[in-house]
Order: sequence, then C-alpha cells, then structure tokens
Amino acid sequence: MDTTKRTIALIAHDGKKADMVAFVKDHIEHLRQASIIATGTTGSYVRQTGLEVELKLSGPMGGDAQIAAMAAEGKVDAIIFFRDPLGKHAHEPDIQMLVRISDLYNVPLATNPATGTLILEGLF
Repeated sequence: MDTTKRTIALIAHDGKKADMVAFVKDHIEHLRQASIIATGTTGSYVRQTGLEVELKLSGPMGGDAQIAAMAAEGKVDAIIFFRDPLGKHAHEPDIQMLVRISDLYNVPLATNPATGTLILEGLF
C-alpha cells in the first residue's frame, strides 16, 4: 500500500457548508490520514470537527484559484467541492477554471457526497 500522505482539498458553497461538515464527520477516519487544505470559510467550519486544516483564501477572494494552482503543480490528490447547483455565484468563471484544471491534470473532483465517498474509498 502507498504510504504517501494524501492531500485533499475541500471547498463548499455557502448553501453546502453544513453538508461538507456532515461529510467530514462521516469520513473523519480517512481524512485524519490526509493533509487537508480548504478555502477559508469552508476550512473554518471543517476545523470544528477537530481536523487540522490549512486555510486558503475564501472562494470569492481566490481560494479556489489557489487550490487549482496546487492541483496543476501536482500538490493535490483530490478535490471535494460541494457546489450549489441552484445558486448564482459571481465567481462562476473561477469555478469552471477549477473543473478545467482537474480535468487537464487528471485530479479527481467530487461535487457531491456520493462521489466524495468513492474518491476517499479509492485513496484509502
């Protein structure tokens, strides 16, 4: 088994932050084995679970772009991004850039709990 510590990025739109915290609690044992990075506000919520989280900027301020850059540099093993498909987001071009980067560099990207679970089970 690969013993390299995985780096998982967590991002959630405002309407999905509670879902992200619930997901983290459901998968806390896997996530304890990883290095966690997150956009600022999402990471603040995730820290309440007791996990150590490296905070980036908030999403609208460029945190998703910071995570995309890390993915392009090979520094992220997976991205779990709970986005609100019904909400309007001023930074939608940044979101599309994150999706494009994950496709370009073959970084797994989950946008809901079901795919997030599959990614974590695959990594751990």
